[in-house]
Amino acid sequence: MENFFAKDWNGAPFVFLGPAHLFALGLIVLLNIGLARFKNAPEGTRRWIALTMAIVLWLNELGWHIWNYAVGQWRLDTMLPLHVCSLLVWTGGLMLLTKNYTIYEFCYFLGIGGATQALMTPDLGVYGYPHYRFFQTFISHGLIVTAAIYMTVVEGFRPTWKSLLRVAVLSNIYMGIVFLVNLALGSNYMFINHKPPTASLLDVLPEWPVYLLYLEGIGVVVFLLLYLPFAVRDWRTARRTQTES
Repeated sequence: MENFFAKDWNGAPFVFLGPAHLFALGLIVLLNIGLARFKNAPEGTRRWIALTMAIVLWLNELGWHIWNYAVGQWRLDTMLPLHVCSLLVWTGGLMLLTKNYTIYEFCYFLGIGGATQALMTPDLGVYGYPHYRFFQTFISHGLIVTAAIYMTVVEGFRPTWKSLLRVAVLSNIYMGIVFLVNLALGSNYMFINHKPPTASLLDVLPEWPVYLLYLEGIGVVVFLLLYLPFAVRDWRTARRTQTES
């Protein structure tokens, strides 16, 4: 158990798309498939599911802060909830409890888009299964994705074109604010002041600040892909209405 929480992990390192990675991704997929079955469940049942996810999200994030403090790694320049996924942990839990549509818009586009990338290429360093860091990462990012999908599939929420535009504009404003915070603290939240020291998708992109433009383009593509199912459904509905009339 001591090694489970150890800062100096001497167990197996994380292996990209290794058995543990694939198993964790598979569990998240199965969780979403299972929750989709509650689409027509009573309001009370759905409320308990949402409450459970919110509590797990918040306790998991609180545990992450406690662990970092315990091993001497909690610092203002790394642990403030300014990364998108860190922010969405807290707001996503609030969305689940209040069914706030504005929060949902951000959780849908940024949560699914960002947390999915974090699940596919987690920033775990040497902390492989079964270290605490491994579980914390997949629980956190997995539930961010699951919360957005749950609100869409089970609670019947959906984004609009205006949602996409709002999230895109406000995200860029937020990035500008975080950029200034990074300058003040010497931090690199959202990786917008320079590339992270660990391996990431950014390694294949040009150097700063050019890679920010690539990230903008990638973000637009991801947002459009996430909206595509709704655009297709709206197009089919409009076509069917025209045919019937």
